[in-house]
Amino acid sequence: MSCSCFGASTSDSKGKGNRASQKIDGNLLEKTKQISFNELKKATDNFHPSSKIGRGGFGTVYKGTLKNGREVAVKMLSTTSKQGLREFLTEINTISNVRHPNLVELIGCCVHGNNKILVYEYVENNSVDKVLLGHKINLDWGKRSAICMGTARGLAFLHEELVPHIVHRDIKASNILLEKDFSPKIGDFGLAKLFPDDITHISTRIAGTTGYLAPEYALGGQLTLKADVYSFGVLILEIISGKTSSQANCGGLQKFLLEWVC
Repeated sequence: MSCSCFGASTSDSKGKGNRASQKIDGNLLEKTKQISFNELKKATDNFHPSSKIGRGGFGTVYKGTLKNGREVAVKMLSTTSKQGLREFLTEINTISNVRHPNLVELIGCCVHGNNKILVYEYVENNSVDKVLLGHKINLDWGKRSAICMGTARGLAFLHEELVPHIVHRDIKASNILLEKDFSPKIGDFGLAKLFPDDITHISTRIAGTTGYLAPEYALGGQLTLKADVYSFGVLILEIISGKTSSQANCGGLQKFLLEWVC
């Protein structure tokens, strides 16, 4: 599992953390399975550095094994990041009970003091950016096509079958995880938005990743389901070309894939 991580006095921080925990307990935690902090410590060898498999702006991800033998990805969110707390709440609210072969499953969560942890199924073949774009693994066109088709099925489920619909808002190569047979799973729903059936768009703060943002969303903050479709189109170009969505040129300025592929 990949993730996109982190003063006040000790007493103020502790107080705010406790209040936040109580608020979360009352509103959201019943939506998903609770996993004890002690079990997660054992699962990750006390969050040992050797268990670390990812790190990003909102937290650190560890590989672990639960007492039932299931391998999991354990995302410990930053204790000081407001965005980390927002991601925790968003993921529980949007995908706690969502199941689909092409979506990473949220297995459970843990709130322990100021620690907020999300526990996902472990997807063993890393992400598209590392497998295809980073390590330059020679994937044949059949596998590349299957990755595109599986991702499309996951998006179609979010956009058409769920009520309310879900807009992911951060479809990109690093958020598409690959199983042993390279079947794709969409992960990281920390920026996702619920999208009721009876509205045409949502006016919201702009969030996502440069190079994947739909122009109408990036310029005006008008979010629709089409924003994910645009990002998916960029992802397809990456998979076909083996190039990243954006890269710095000799002058340090970013050059986007769409500018030189299309």
